[in-house]
Amino acid sequence: MKLSKAIFLILPLLALSFAGNLLADESRSVLVPLPSLDDFTDGDGWGIGLGLGVEYESEYEGSDNFDFEVDPAGALQWRSGNNIYYFAGEAIGWRGLVSDSWLLEASLGFGEGREESDSSDGDLDGLGDQDEGAEVVLQFRRDLSGAWRNWIDGRLVSGPNGNLALIAYGHRFGTQTDGSGSEIALVAVFHDSEKANSDFGVNATQSAASMLPPTNLDSGFRSIGINYNYRYNFNENWQMFGEVLYEYYGGDIADSPVSRNDYEGEIGIGVIYVF
Repeated sequence: MKLSKAIFLILPLLALSFAGNLLADESRSVLVPLPSLDDFTDGDGWGIGLGLGVEYESEYEGSDNFDFEVDPAGALQWRSGNNIYYFAGEAIGWRGLVSDSWLLEASLGFGEGREESDSSDGDLDGLGDQDEGAEVVLQFRRDLSGAWRNWIDGRLVSGPNGNLALIAYGHRFGTQTDGSGSEIALVAVFHDSEKANSDFGVNATQSAASMLPPTNLDSGFRSIGINYNYRYNFNENWQMFGEVLYEYYGGDIADSPVSRNDYEGEIGIGVIYVF
């Protein structure tokens, strides 16, 4: 990742992080005060947020090239008590606070899969395109502090190319209750053999077409990473959000001929208008 581009995107997050603790508008009432969770509601009823985000990220998992991508941001949400039902682009889901310390979430989305054209250098030529299809995500968060300052997170992701499991420990900075502020999490990722080989394996047909050596991977540890999220409310309508992700691959993944890097990185920033 080019340092100048990374600094260009990180600086706004750092510059506003301290100011956000002092100037945040805490008039809104969100379900859980975590910056990583989109919550455009203010008590019961509809919540709508629309915006754009720009990301500087790896072209694909294992790529040594990075590129910019612009994506829509926001969601349509309906809140009833401790439950939020939402539609966010290619996903529909439910999030519920089933007790003071347990947050559950389930969603159904669309997994696009990797394509040969994702690599600007032709590093994926001969590997074919991954399957596209429905992706189910089941998640829990457990508050460890009584105010969502520290928590653990577990997640299962099942899609057409295999399954992932994530375990995380997170910490929220500041005492805001409106969903603004910042948080950081340490994340460990595991995969089954289908997912491992779909992303980083090379079968006999792919080997003949790509000239990469055949590679078969087992299920197990995939990566460990750090994820930082930031959200700042300029006023009751405008929000700024940001994310920095660094994911370091385990030995088998880093040694795969599909991996041109032993890590994946992403920096994103965007704005959302809340109606």
